[in-house]
Amino acid sequence: MVKENNKPLGNLETVIQVRNLDFFYGQVQALFDVSLDVAARRVTALIGPSGCGKSTFLRTLNRMNDTIHGTRVEGEILIHGQDIYKDGVNVVDLRRKVGMVFQKSNPFPKSIFDNIAYGPRIHGIKDKKKLAEIVEKSLQRAALWDEVKDRLQNNALGLSGGQQQRLCIARALAVDPEILLMDEPASALDPKSTTRVEDLIGELREMYSIVIVTHNMQQAARVSDFTAFFYEGSLIEFDATKVIFTNPRKKQTEDYITGRFG
Repeated sequence: MVKENNKPLGNLETVIQVRNLDFFYGQVQALFDVSLDVAARRVTALIGPSGCGKSTFLRTLNRMNDTIHGTRVEGEILIHGQDIYKDGVNVVDLRRKVGMVFQKSNPFPKSIFDNIAYGPRIHGIKDKKKLAEIVEKSLQRAALWDEVKDRLQNNALGLSGGQQQRLCIARALAVDPEILLMDEPASALDPKSTTRVEDLIGELREMYSIVIVTHNMQQAARVSDFTAFFYEGSLIEFDATKVIFTNPRKKQTEDYITGRFG
């Protein structure tokens, strides 16, 4: 049963439905009975103090936690009604559909072109013209094309930190995902680069459903349509971002938003 305070989407299309999710690292439970819906082509922000479970929750959405030995999931995560934890789910296909951008930019020690073409090649695209089209389109969508179009064969590690992060976003977009997960994508960037990434998120929401973890509440208020507040592994409140930041229903949410703890 979805808790009453977790129905803020109204008539918007739902792309992800999380139902009664519990998550364990070995014997240690990290998430407790989390239920929420993620709207299609909107930005959902996950906020809360360090260690509250928001990054763990984010990684359940494309089964990235599967790579950690001894983890266990109970409950359901449905994408377009399909349970992604059912037996027989192709995890490679899932992660193509649900892309991820990490906190620390992690370009491969290859050329800019090869970084973007890596995913499409893995998925069987070999045609050079098609790959070039994908690289250009992905870099344009990541607002990086004009800055790198004349040096596509240069090593990606020569880019600035902000450019590397946008490159990683372009790399995620190259396999044509539907959903984009972002784990504190601007936390290691300077203010100017952070603004570029935030502007980019605003543009990408037209095409992708985005879930972003951020420790920066002002950033959550700026970029997101919906906000989920986590505390000690539980979802305390989930609503439209405007409601969370101006009129939260739970005192715990208000205390966190106003800086009384965190």
